Amino acid sequence: MAAYLVFISHFADGFDENFPHIVQRFLGEFHIGVSIFFVLSGFLITYRYYNSFHLTTDWFKQYLKNRVARIYPMYFLLTVAAFVYYFITKDIAITKGTGNPIALMFLNITFVRGFFYQFWDTGIAQGWSLTVEECFYFSAPIIFFIAKKYNKFYIQPVIITATGILLVLIFRNVDWHGFFGNFTFMFLFTFFGRCFEFFVGIQLARYILKNGFSRTRKVNFTYSGFVLIFVCVFIMALQPITKPWNAGLESPIGIVTNNYLLCIAVALFFYGLLTETTKFKTLLATPFVELLGKSSYIFYLIHLGWMYTLLHNGINHLNDNIFTLYDGWGKDWVSPFQYDSLNIIYVFIVLNAVSVGLFKLIEEPLNHYIRKSNFLIPYKPRPKGIED
Repeated sequence: MAAYLVFISHFADGFDENFPHIVQRFLGEFHIGVSIFFVLSGFLITYRYYNSFHLTTDWFKQYLKNRVARIYPMYFLLTVAAFVYYFITKDIAITKGTGNPIALMFLNITFVRGFFYQFWDTGIAQGWSLTVEECFYFSAPIIFFIAKKYNKFYIQPVIITATGILLVLIFRNVDWHGFFGNFTFMFLFTFFGRCFEFFVGIQLARYILKNGFSRTRKVNFTYSGFVLIFVCVFIMALQPITKPWNAGLESPIGIVTNNYLLCIAVALFFYGLLTETTKFKTLLATPFVELLGKSSYIFYLIHLGWMYTLLHNGINHLNDNIFTLYDGWGKDWVSPFQYDSLNIIYVFIVLNAVSVGLFKLIEEPLNHYIRKSNFLIPYKPRPKGIED
């Protein structure tokens, strides 16, 4: 769901001719998929590790090994492929016309680019969110430790955000490729600004770990949370767009809505999915949708960038050939590839097929290989039926 919402937000302008402008603006705010992912990540890491973590070297190595196995292989391969594509085509969409491409590739594969305003959307542009994610992965054990030993949970996001504000105050007048270059960038594209979303997910997991999945309250959290999510989308859609940004979340009201209100609605929605039986939950649990879910990380990485560009250019070329063929026949027919809205659907289907294929052939085998390897820490088989 999160990946598909982001896809819609990036290609909402393809529907501009057929829908009122407010609808296109509404669809353009479906970047909320990133917030959904951040809350979900906070929940999952906490639910899996909160009651079993130990700040020891071996525990952290195993934890880091699992995170690398899950996130890094496909990101690395697709990022290298993006720069290979750049060296072949010289498409500045990869480098945004900045920096040495080799150095830029290094910044991308190490996730460091996400701290620099000048580089955050280079390589796989949407991969900026993985810098935020990796910051959370490294912070999570410390967050758990402080919450459990010192009973300090709610003050932590305040301190993290204040640290981000301080970094902007220090570096915004320093010409270092936009390192923490402005407040909008810090609040929307760094862990320091987005940490509250993870903490909402953490708190949901802590609540579930303490109270379980059964409850007596009859409030329908699934659909209530779902409606509130799109109320937040509508609020952002009403905000003015400030250049060079292209969505309403970059305004002060948009930032507050996206970073602090939306995640609460997402948590309510998740709580409903966890504790209620609905048709929505049944749909999400079907094998086909689960397969799409497992491959959605790859879909997120390829839906925008070099692979989409290749597909888009291929469709345009095919469309030109079809009209050339029609001219040769002396026919004035309609091409199945002449409408942008239909082409988006075609690309969506192909990207899903590619994602499933890459998941089955590369991501899943590499994930299992790294987990069973001696990378960082020797592999110790777990009792059958137990996964980490």
